[in-house]
Amino acid sequence: MKELKIAAIGGGTGLSTMLKGLKLHTDKITAIVSVADDGGSSGVLREDRGMLPPGDIRNCIAALTDLDPLYGDLLNYRFSDGVFGGHTLGNMMLAAINDMSENFGEAVSKLCRLIGISGKVVPVSNESLTLGARLRDGSVIYGESNIGERTNTEIPIERVFIEPRDAKPIESAIRAVNEADIIVLGPGSLYTSVIPNLLVNGMTEAVMNSPAKKVYVCNIMTQPGETDGYTAVDHLEALESHSARGIADYIVVNDSEIPQSVQSVYKEENSEPVIDDTDRLNGRVGILHGNLFLVKDGQIRHNFIRLARGIVRLG
Repeated sequence: MKELKIAAIGGGTGLSTMLKGLKLHTDKITAIVSVADDGGSSGVLREDRGMLPPGDIRNCIAALTDLDPLYGDLLNYRFSDGVFGGHTLGNMMLAAINDMSENFGEAVSKLCRLIGISGKVVPVSNESLTLGARLRDGSVIYGESNIGERTNTEIPIERVFIEPRDAKPIESAIRAVNEADIIVLGPGSLYTSVIPNLLVNGMTEAVMNSPAKKVYVCNIMTQPGETDGYTAVDHLEALESHSARGIADYIVVNDSEIPQSVQSVYKEENSEPVIDDTDRLNGRVGILHGNLFLVKDGQIRHNFIRLARGIVRLG
Protein backbone atom coordinates (compact mmCIF):
# COMPACT_ATOMS: atom_id res chain seq x y z
CA MET A 1 0.00 0.00 0.00
CA LYS A 2 1.55 3.30 -1.09
CA GLU A 3 2.13 6.11 1.37
CA LEU A 4 -0.37 8.93 0.99
CA LYS A 5 0.79 12.25 -0.40
CA ILE A 6 -0.98 15.13 1.32
CA ALA A 7 -0.91 18.83 0.46
CA ALA A 8 -2.18 20.89 3.40
CA ILE A 9 -3.02 24.51 2.57
CA GLY A 10 -3.53 27.21 5.18
CA GLY A 11 -1.74 29.03 7.94
CA GLY A 12 -1.89 30.01 11.59
CA THR A 13 -2.36 27.71 14.57
CA GLY A 14 -5.00 25.56 12.86
CA LEU A 15 -2.72 24.22 10.14
CA SER A 16 0.23 23.50 12.42
CA THR A 17 -2.06 21.67 14.88
CA MET A 18 -3.43 19.40 12.15
CA LEU A 19 0.07 18.61 10.87
CA LYS A 20 0.93 16.99 14.20
CA GLY A 21 -1.72 14.38 13.47
CA LEU A 22 -1.04 13.91 9.77
CA LYS A 23 2.65 13.16 10.33
CA LEU A 24 1.63 10.09 12.34
CA HIS A 25 0.28 8.56 9.11
CA THR A 26 2.68 9.72 6.38
CA ASP A 27 5.86 11.70 5.87
CA LYS A 28 4.82 12.71 2.36
CA ILE A 29 3.21 15.94 3.57
CA THR A 30 3.65 19.35 1.99
CA ALA A 31 2.36 22.26 4.05
CA ILE A 32 1.63 25.23 1.77
CA VAL A 33 1.54 28.31 3.96
CA SER A 34 0.17 31.82 3.55
CA VAL A 35 2.69 34.68 3.57
CA ALA A 36 0.35 37.64 4.14
CA ASP A 37 0.92 37.92 7.91
CA ASP A 38 2.03 41.38 9.06
CA GLY A 39 1.56 41.26 12.83
CA GLY A 40 3.75 40.50 15.84
CA SER A 41 7.31 39.28 15.37
CA SER A 42 6.58 38.42 11.72
CA GLY A 43 5.44 41.95 11.03
CA VAL A 44 8.52 43.46 12.68
CA LEU A 45 10.91 41.24 10.70
CA ARG A 46 8.96 41.86 7.51
CA GLU A 47 9.30 45.62 7.99
CA ASP A 48 12.86 45.63 9.31
CA ARG A 49 14.44 42.92 7.15
CA GLY A 50 12.32 43.15 4.02
CA MET A 51 11.61 39.42 4.26
CA LEU A 52 8.41 37.42 4.02
CA PRO A 53 6.67 36.72 7.36
CA PRO A 54 8.21 33.66 9.06
CA GLY A 55 5.72 32.98 11.88
CA ASP A 56 3.24 30.56 10.29
CA ILE A 57 6.06 28.82 8.43
CA ARG A 58 7.97 28.36 11.69
CA ASN A 59 4.89 26.90 13.41
CA CYS A 60 4.49 24.31 10.68
CA ILE A 61 8.17 23.33 10.73
CA ALA A 62 7.99 22.94 14.51
CA ALA A 63 4.88 20.75 14.19
CA LEU A 64 6.61 18.45 11.69
CA THR A 65 9.90 18.03 13.56
CA ASP A 66 11.01 14.45 13.14
CA LEU A 67 13.84 14.21 15.66
CA ASP A 68 13.86 15.36 19.28
CA PRO A 69 10.68 17.32 20.23
CA LEU A 70 13.05 19.86 21.79
CA TYR A 71 13.72 21.15 18.26
CA GLY A 72 10.10 22.23 17.98
CA ASP A 73 10.16 23.84 21.42
CA LEU A 74 13.30 25.74 20.51
CA LEU A 75 11.84 27.04 17.25
CA ASN A 76 8.78 28.32 19.10
CA TYR A 77 10.68 29.75 22.08
CA ARG A 78 9.70 33.42 22.42
CA PHE A 79 11.96 35.91 24.18
CA SER A 80 9.98 37.84 26.77
CA ASP A 81 12.13 40.97 27.06
CA GLY A 82 15.32 42.69 26.02
CA VAL A 83 16.36 43.46 22.46
CA PHE A 84 14.87 40.14 21.30
CA GLY A 85 11.60 40.67 23.19
CA GLY A 86 8.59 39.35 21.26
CA HIS A 87 10.66 37.40 18.74
CA THR A 88 10.85 33.62 18.53
CA LEU A 89 14.11 31.80 17.99
CA GLY A 90 12.72 30.15 14.87
CA ASN A 91 11.75 33.48 13.31
CA MET A 92 15.25 34.81 13.92
CA MET A 93 16.81 31.67 12.45
CA LEU A 94 14.71 32.08 9.31
CA ALA A 95 15.73 35.74 9.11
CA ALA A 96 19.41 34.76 9.25
CA ILE A 97 19.05 31.97 6.68
CA ASN A 98 17.00 34.28 4.45
CA ASP A 99 19.93 36.72 4.39
CA MET A 100 22.08 33.89 3.05
CA SER A 101 19.56 32.65 0.47
CA GLU A 102 18.35 33.69 -2.94
CA ASN A 103 14.71 33.83 -1.84
CA PHE A 104 12.45 33.01 1.09
CA GLY A 105 11.39 29.64 -0.29
CA GLU A 106 15.02 28.56 -0.42
CA ALA A 107 15.52 29.75 3.17
CA VAL A 108 12.54 27.72 4.36
CA SER A 109 13.85 24.63 2.57
CA LYS A 110 17.24 25.03 4.25
CA LEU A 111 15.70 25.32 7.73
CA CYS A 112 13.56 22.23 7.08
CA ARG A 113 16.69 20.24 6.21
CA LEU A 114 18.59 21.64 9.19
CA ILE A 115 15.85 20.75 11.69
CA GLY A 116 14.76 17.48 10.09
CA ILE A 117 11.02 17.24 9.50
CA SER A 118 8.40 14.78 8.25
CA GLY A 119 7.55 16.19 4.86
CA LYS A 120 8.02 19.72 3.51
CA VAL A 121 6.94 23.24 4.35
CA VAL A 122 6.75 25.81 1.54
CA PRO A 123 5.49 29.38 1.33
CA VAL A 124 2.69 29.74 -1.20
CA SER A 125 4.66 32.48 -2.98
CA ASN A 126 8.04 34.17 -2.89
CA GLU A 127 6.38 37.54 -3.42
CA SER A 128 5.55 39.99 -0.63
CA LEU A 129 1.77 39.92 -0.33
CA THR A 130 -0.55 42.46 1.26
CA LEU A 131 -4.00 41.25 2.25
CA GLY A 132 -6.97 43.56 1.88
CA ALA A 133 -10.63 43.24 2.84
CA ARG A 134 -13.62 45.04 1.40
CA LEU A 135 -16.43 45.29 3.93
CA ARG A 136 -20.12 45.28 3.14
CA ASP A 137 -20.34 49.07 3.65
CA GLY A 138 -17.76 49.59 0.90
CA SER A 139 -14.83 50.44 3.17
CA VAL A 140 -11.49 48.72 2.63
CA ILE A 141 -8.96 47.54 5.22
CA TYR A 142 -5.35 46.67 4.38
CA GLY A 143 -3.13 44.34 6.39
CA GLU A 144 -3.88 40.90 7.84
CA SER A 145 -3.47 42.10 11.42
CA ASN A 146 -5.78 45.07 10.83
CA ILE A 147 -8.44 42.79 9.37
CA GLY A 148 -8.26 40.35 12.26
CA GLU A 149 -8.16 43.02 14.96
CA ARG A 150 -10.69 45.51 13.60
CA THR A 151 -13.22 46.98 16.01
CA ASN A 152 -16.14 47.48 13.58
CA THR A 153 -16.93 43.77 13.61
CA GLU A 154 -20.64 44.41 13.08
CA ILE A 155 -19.85 45.17 9.41
CA PRO A 156 -19.20 41.82 7.65
CA ILE A 157 -16.37 41.11 5.26
CA GLU A 158 -17.65 41.01 1.69
CA ARG A 159 -14.43 39.98 -0.02
CA VAL A 160 -10.70 39.69 0.59
CA PHE A 161 -7.97 40.20 -2.02
CA ILE A 162 -4.20 40.23 -2.27
CA GLU A 163 -1.80 42.72 -3.77
CA PRO A 164 -0.09 42.26 -6.11
CA ARG A 165 -3.11 40.58 -7.66
CA ASP A 166 -0.96 38.65 -10.14
CA ALA A 167 1.36 37.16 -7.48
CA LYS A 168 2.71 33.80 -8.63
CA PRO A 169 2.93 30.62 -6.55
CA ILE A 170 6.24 28.85 -6.08
CA GLU A 171 6.75 25.81 -8.26
CA SER A 172 7.00 23.33 -5.37
CA ALA A 173 3.56 24.39 -4.12
CA ILE A 174 1.94 23.70 -7.50
CA ARG A 175 3.83 20.42 -7.82
CA ALA A 176 2.65 19.26 -4.38
CA VAL A 177 -0.96 20.01 -5.31
CA ASN A 178 -0.63 18.21 -8.66
CA GLU A 179 0.90 15.10 -7.08
CA ALA A 180 -1.28 14.90 -3.95
CA ASP A 181 -3.66 12.09 -3.11
CA ILE A 182 -5.46 14.38 -0.67
CA ILE A 183 -5.55 18.18 -0.52
CA VAL A 184 -6.60 19.67 2.80
CA LEU A 185 -7.84 23.27 3.03
CA GLY A 186 -7.67 24.60 6.60
CA PRO A 187 -8.28 24.61 9.44
CA GLY A 188 -7.38 28.21 10.20
CA SER A 189 -8.72 31.75 9.98
CA LEU A 190 -10.97 31.63 6.94
CA TYR A 191 -10.27 35.04 5.45
CA THR A 192 -6.72 35.64 6.65
CA SER A 193 -5.08 32.18 6.59
CA VAL A 194 -6.92 29.83 4.24
CA ILE A 195 -8.44 31.91 1.43
CA PRO A 196 -5.31 34.06 0.74
CA ASN A 197 -3.49 30.96 -0.55
CA LEU A 198 -6.18 30.38 -3.18
CA LEU A 199 -5.95 34.00 -4.37
CA VAL A 200 -2.37 33.51 -5.55
CA ASN A 201 -2.46 33.27 -9.33
CA GLY A 202 -2.90 29.66 -10.45
CA MET A 203 -3.49 28.06 -7.04
CA THR A 204 -7.26 27.64 -7.34
CA GLU A 205 -6.88 26.20 -10.83
CA ALA A 206 -4.22 23.78 -9.62
CA VAL A 207 -6.44 22.54 -6.80
CA MET A 208 -9.46 22.18 -9.07
CA ASN A 209 -7.46 20.30 -11.73
CA SER A 210 -5.70 17.98 -9.30
CA PRO A 211 -6.99 14.39 -9.19
CA ALA A 212 -6.66 14.49 -5.39
CA LYS A 213 -9.59 14.30 -3.01
CA LYS A 214 -10.15 17.81 -1.64
CA VAL A 215 -11.13 18.31 1.99
CA TYR A 216 -12.14 21.54 3.72
CA VAL A 217 -11.72 21.43 7.50
CA CYS A 218 -14.21 23.87 9.00
CA ASN A 219 -13.27 25.78 12.14
CA ILE A 220 -14.89 24.74 15.39
CA MET A 221 -15.57 28.28 16.65
CA THR A 222 -16.51 31.46 14.82
CA GLN A 223 -13.85 34.15 14.70
CA PRO A 224 -14.69 37.72 15.74
CA GLY A 225 -14.22 40.17 12.89
CA GLU A 226 -14.07 37.41 10.28
CA THR A 227 -16.82 34.83 10.60
CA ASP A 228 -19.26 36.25 13.15
CA GLY A 229 -22.46 34.18 13.02
CA TYR A 230 -21.16 31.89 10.27
CA THR A 231 -22.48 28.35 10.05
CA ALA A 232 -20.47 25.49 8.51
CA VAL A 233 -22.12 26.06 5.12
CA ASP A 234 -21.39 29.79 5.34
CA HIS A 235 -17.70 28.94 5.74
CA LEU A 236 -17.76 26.65 2.72
CA GLU A 237 -19.67 29.15 0.56
CA ALA A 238 -17.19 31.94 1.41
CA LEU A 239 -14.33 29.62 0.45
CA GLU A 240 -16.02 28.75 -2.84
CA SER A 241 -16.91 32.35 -3.69
CA HIS A 242 -13.22 33.28 -3.46
CA SER A 243 -12.03 30.26 -5.46
CA ALA A 244 -14.46 28.00 -7.32
CA ARG A 245 -17.63 26.08 -6.63
CA GLY A 246 -16.67 22.49 -5.97
CA ILE A 247 -13.24 23.39 -4.52
CA ALA A 248 -13.96 20.82 -1.79
CA ASP A 249 -15.20 17.27 -2.23
CA TYR A 250 -15.66 16.92 1.52
CA ILE A 251 -16.24 19.18 4.50
CA VAL A 252 -15.14 18.19 8.00
CA VAL A 253 -17.35 19.52 10.79
CA ASN A 254 -17.33 19.08 14.55
CA ASP A 255 -20.76 17.87 15.69
CA SER A 256 -20.01 17.45 19.39
CA GLU A 257 -21.25 19.97 21.96
CA ILE A 258 -18.67 22.34 23.44
CA PRO A 259 -18.82 22.44 27.28
CA GLN A 260 -20.81 25.44 28.52
CA SER A 261 -17.93 26.47 30.79
CA VAL A 262 -15.70 26.91 27.74
CA GLN A 263 -18.45 28.47 25.63
CA SER A 264 -19.00 31.17 28.24
CA VAL A 265 -15.36 32.23 28.02
CA TYR A 266 -15.51 32.42 24.22
CA LYS A 267 -18.83 34.26 24.36
CA GLU A 268 -17.09 37.14 26.13
CA GLU A 269 -14.95 37.44 22.98
CA ASN A 270 -18.04 37.21 20.72
CA SER A 271 -17.07 33.74 19.53
CA GLU A 272 -19.46 30.80 19.44
CA PRO A 273 -19.54 27.21 18.18
CA VAL A 274 -19.98 26.88 14.42
CA ILE A 275 -23.43 25.42 13.76
CA ASP A 276 -23.42 22.23 11.71
CA ASP A 277 -26.01 22.90 8.99
CA THR A 278 -24.42 20.66 6.37
CA ASP A 279 -27.75 18.95 5.69
CA ARG A 280 -28.41 22.04 3.53
CA LEU A 281 -25.76 20.83 1.08
CA ASN A 282 -28.10 18.06 -0.13
CA GLY A 283 -25.24 15.69 -0.88
CA ARG A 284 -23.25 17.89 -3.26
CA VAL A 285 -20.30 17.69 -0.83
CA GLY A 286 -19.32 14.71 1.30
CA ILE A 287 -19.64 15.36 5.03
CA LEU A 288 -17.34 14.06 7.75
CA HIS A 289 -18.82 14.57 11.21
CA GLY A 290 -17.22 13.79 14.53
CA ASN A 291 -16.19 14.79 18.01
CA LEU A 292 -13.20 16.74 16.76
CA PHE A 293 -12.34 19.18 19.51
CA LEU A 294 -10.23 19.22 22.62
CA VAL A 295 -9.72 21.88 25.25
CA LYS A 296 -6.13 22.90 25.90
CA ASP A 297 -5.28 25.66 28.37
CA GLY A 298 -8.88 26.82 28.19
CA GLN A 299 -8.82 27.08 24.39
CA ILE A 300 -10.65 25.05 21.79
CA ARG A 301 -8.40 23.22 19.36
CA HIS A 302 -8.98 20.47 16.83
CA ASN A 303 -8.24 17.01 18.17
CA PHE A 304 -5.45 16.40 15.68
CA ILE A 305 -5.42 12.64 16.27
CA ARG A 306 -9.09 12.20 15.33
CA LEU A 307 -8.95 14.82 12.59
CA ALA A 308 -5.96 13.24 10.86
CA ARG A 309 -7.48 9.76 11.16
CA GLY A 310 -10.64 10.91 9.43
CA ILE A 311 -8.73 12.63 6.63
CA VAL A 312 -6.36 9.76 5.79
CA ARG A 313 -9.27 7.30 5.63
CA LEU A 314 -10.36 9.12 2.49
CA GLY A 315 -7.19 7.96 0.77
